[in-house]
Amino acid sequence: MFNPLLPDSLRTIVYFVTVARVGSFTAAADELGVSKSALGKSIAKLEQRLATKLLHRTTRKVSLTTEGEAYLVSCQSALKTLQEAESALLSKQTHPSGKVRIDLPAAFGRRVVMPILLEMAAQYPDLKLTITFNDKVIDPLDAGFDLAFRFGPLQDSGELVARKLNDQQQLLCAAPEYLARHGTPNTLEELQQHHCIMAWRGGRPLSWLLKSASGKDTRFNPEAFHQISDGDAMVDACVAGAGIVQFPALLLRPLIAAGQLVPILPQLAPEPSGLHMIWPGNRHLMPSVRFIIDEFVRLSDEGTFS
Repeated sequence: MFNPLLPDSLRTIVYFVTVARVGSFTAAADELGVSKSALGKSIAKLEQRLATKLLHRTTRKVSLTTEGEAYLVSCQSALKTLQEAESALLSKQTHPSGKVRIDLPAAFGRRVVMPILLEMAAQYPDLKLTITFNDKVIDPLDAGFDLAFRFGPLQDSGELVARKLNDQQQLLCAAPEYLARHGTPNTLEELQQHHCIMAWRGGRPLSWLLKSASGKDTRFNPEAFHQISDGDAMVDACVAGAGIVQFPALLLRPLIAAGQLVPILPQLAPEPSGLHMIWPGNRHLMPSVRFIIDEFVRLSDEGTFS
């Protein structure tokens, strides 16, 4: 006798696939918006129903059993089929709708991209957004998004598709009160002595890209005075006079126009870096995602991101 797949069963499968993909109950719970306890109980019930252990759990990591690996392949295939069926139906609609998960760089995403996305959502009430913020390099095997925005060169991968919007100039900036207290650096050597606010990623500070005396772009690794993991917080710290930051001009321009920040050392500005939209290449592109991509391309062509 056929046993229909109940909504709770489908939800549990999504939970299992997410845990298997990220390798962590904590990270999976954050991504899914549920408690770690509820997630653990749901998968325990799944294992009980299947009478099969799917996951090895230790205090440090989660890994798949042999049976879990085989079950994961079947689950991913089934979810992909469901997604493609839904996309086929959505493609018949005349306006964007459904859920779209978009991953954005923290500061640039909040201040530049998010207002545009919210305007789209206001225009199309059936378009539902899940927006996350982080500045990590995109891992093709951990692409838990429909669309992402990133700066700079991209890793060569057949798992991701990228569309370049335009090039963004990187600026060094500081608050007027910081420059009044510490002076304005005029050379790369003088910059070394200043309070540099560096991004903190993966347990280490990230370098800046600056133009060297030879005219070539080179990595600049000063002794970080402040190390901050969130781009918005870095900009806020700079505005408060805590030190010098490097960010895309489009993000800093309103603060410069308001007199809150002052650009410095323009001669050290590197070659502009690309602003890209990225999406997984191994799944059908939903009409709502295609709509958002096309809108951002149109806005870029109109000079919105210049």
